Amino acid sequence: MPDHARSEHPDVQAQLDRLWSLSPGADILGLERITTLLGRLGDPQHHLPPVFHVAGTNGKGSTCAFLRAAIEASGQCVHVYSSPHLVRFNERIRIAGDLISDEALAAVFREVLDRAEGIGASFFEVTTAAAFLSFARAPAAATIVEVGLGGRLDATNILPPSAICGIAALGIDHEAFLGRSLTGIAREKAGIAKRGTPLVTMDYPRALRSAIARVAADAGAPVVARGERWFSETRGQRVAYRDEQGEILLPRPALSGGHQARNLALAVAMARHQNAVSIPEGALKAAAARATWPARMQRLADGPLTAILPGGSVCWLDGAHNPSAASPVARAMARWRSHGPSALILGMLSNKEAGPVIERLGAMVDLIVTVPVPDHASHSPDDLAALARRSGMEAMAAVGPAEALAAVAARFGAPVQVLIAGSLYLAGQVLALNGEVPR
Repeated sequence: MPDHARSEHPDVQAQLDRLWSLSPGADILGLERITTLLGRLGDPQHHLPPVFHVAGTNGKGSTCAFLRAAIEASGQCVHVYSSPHLVRFNERIRIAGDLISDEALAAVFREVLDRAEGIGASFFEVTTAAAFLSFARAPAAATIVEVGLGGRLDATNILPPSAICGIAALGIDHEAFLGRSLTGIAREKAGIAKRGTPLVTMDYPRALRSAIARVAADAGAPVVARGERWFSETRGQRVAYRDEQGEILLPRPALSGGHQARNLALAVAMARHQNAVSIPEGALKAAAARATWPARMQRLADGPLTAILPGGSVCWLDGAHNPSAASPVARAMARWRSHGPSALILGMLSNKEAGPVIERLGAMVDLIVTVPVPDHASHSPDDLAALARRSGMEAMAAVGPAEALAAVAARFGAPVQVLIAGSLYLAGQVLALNGEVPR
């Protein structure tokens, strides 16, 4: 699925236009092109501060956010590479704590693209090279890198042995590339394992644990698995984490959703099983409250969009776009049932399976309003609404988020709980329209 990145800065847009003229315009996996490209740039991946490399179907972005918050709470600076962006491309590259400036982004894009002729590098490969080149030139205590797609053949896997690697929750997504076998997906994610680098994992079903263990053993990476080497549980307003170093009682994360306690614990496990960066216990505790990750059960602030709803309404935003992401969101939504009417505004990319997401999220609300995803091939709102109605749900289509919220307001005429979900690209549009551009 091509990434339709746009920028209001003319120099950045000029380089994005140039990128589209050179790249194949589609996701492609493999390390040959990124190896050649980085070689032409002096192999910056070998000159990064210690790397925390995070894979997973869901939760890897939140895990990266907790890691960043912990390192910054210890008084140190950190680089972060993540994807996709929500509103501005700059969100993907954070240099020593700050989003890359438009001027720096245009310059590094120009430098990478000048060396990319004839390689056929993809959008993600060029942006990965730009991020690594930027990070290699700026001092920081650590580098956090989120895997883009899969693991084994993802462009970020050009990294040499890291400080630590981690795998968050596993599920089915990107079927065209990774298939529908969870065991196969687990093997692909475990492909980030590096010799001598601990691979920290969640507690997966036995078949997935075995698949990951085999890949890690072949790579020479010790596995640090939840339920074997580390443990966590939620106790009221605390998250109890325990490993061979002892127990830590952490505050429950400020990020909404019960699943975030597990992502926090994974970040803590990664921090405590590496030796490259000193992260004291106090910083790990502070990370629970400090971490932010837009469009992950984010409560929208007062703005042009939320003003459309009746006074007293609450509007949430989440990028849930597959069944495994929708399930924890649905559990959080279950608490709404006793707080008056509720609605779901849903837009999904055409390469995502809509039925299971509607089944999980739609069951939690009184009304579904479907919308297109801007600038991307997406399911027709009429088709999504028809699919929901066939499952016995009340559903209607709208042309965009503002119209969808107006329909919700007209339907209930009273305070309502609303979730907007289905795609991070839709989430980015919503944040822009509501004046909440990530910083």
